[in-house]
Amino acid sequence: MPTAYCVALRGYEMIMEEMTMTEFEKGLEKTRTVIIPVGTVEEHGPHLPLSTDTIQAVELAKRVAQRMNVFIAPPLHYGFCRSTRCHPGTISVSTGALREMIRDIVKSFHLQGLRSFVILSGGIHIAALNEVGEELLEELREISIAVLSAIDLFPDKGDLVETEGDSHAGEVETSMMLSVRPELVKGRASKEYPALPRAMLVRDKRKYWPGGVWGDPSKASPEKGEKMIHLAVDRVIDLIKKVESHRE
Repeated sequence: MPTAYCVALRGYEMIMEEMTMTEFEKGLEKTRTVIIPVGTVEEHGPHLPLSTDTIQAVELAKRVAQRMNVFIAPPLHYGFCRSTRCHPGTISVSTGALREMIRDIVKSFHLQGLRSFVILSGGIHIAALNEVGEELLEELREISIAVLSAIDLFPDKGDLVETEGDSHAGEVETSMMLSVRPELVKGRASKEYPALPRAMLVRDKRKYWPGGVWGDPSKASPEKGEKMIHLAVDRVIDLIKKVESHRE
């Protein structure tokens, strides 16, 4: 699969980082909606790349753009990482910095004529994104906005996901990466769940979660990943239709 974030959409290239200003202006005749992928630079066990969250969010956005008119913003690669800060490779920003970056991005898009916003997060910083989204709704009265987590779009039970409580770098994320970027998957990590003390805050979280995996990657497969992606894209498209029709 090509590594460039490039997809043709009804005669236009709707991946903004590859568009000219003329192409962007023509795109505004088709849509006033943009997906903003928000990822992380974060450990995902010994088998998945640090950019897993970003890759997931961008891939879902690209699949959506193949089926409907929507701009895809350049991804925000850095996010807030709490439990993985002690693991090698994790680069975290504060929730305050993340909120201000999203605020400025949405306001700038608004000046360019965009009115419907879908913030698609690959990380755990949903609370911070929801907070700034609520503030933007009050400030920019004519916009509509949705915030969702990519991991919440995938099925959490049934035939596709066998692992109970699967989460970070487990069956779901490994399956998706096997589907979209198999060359970046380095084998399979062992089943693991964090053993962090309940309610107790600790400095060295890696002591209680050495492998950085939450679930069972051994149950992953590219076939599962592709089915998960199709389901997730359907859900995002349904949400975008609601966002585009919602005005208060």
